[in-house]
Amino acid sequence: MTDVYWARLASPVGPLLLTADPDGALTSLSVPGQKGGRSVEDGWRHDAGPFRAAGEQLAAYFAGELTAFRLPLAAHGTAFRQQVWEALDDVPYGSTVTYGEIAARIGVSRAAVRAVGGAIGANPLLIVRPCHRVIGANGSMTGYAGGVERKVRLLTLEGALAG
Repeated sequence: MTDVYWARLASPVGPLLLTADPDGALTSLSVPGQKGGRSVEDGWRHDAGPFRAAGEQLAAYFAGELTAFRLPLAAHGTAFRQQVWEALDDVPYGSTVTYGEIAARIGVSRAAVRAVGGAIGANPLLIVRPCHRVIGANGSMTGYAGGVERKVRLLTLEGALAG
């Protein structure tokens, strides 16, 4: 892939790898060890410039001062995945939903919950697009590509879990 910009940012959940397109829209936010996470590729351009706003907003989020990101996003995925990812944007800070609730929000049947889970697991924009707010129907901390420990830390930061 050409014309990919990247930068690393320090965070309380480990170093973050951010990528953006030439217009500055975020295309991914990955953490070390992430299932399906990105790695820097040959030809990518290391440039912190496109990530100033993301860095400022992430710092404010981790400081407990920001509850909603306002960044241009350009994640690539199927129409179904895009629909699921957009539904994540509507899950409020400090709250959780189940995979079944996301399925209902996008108008698919209970039988599609597994597909919804797959789309959530493929979310390339961890933290910014809050897949960490989706939990199992029984309240379990299941299925976070960045690791369950990070999911718990993020939900605790947001006040969705007792610290």
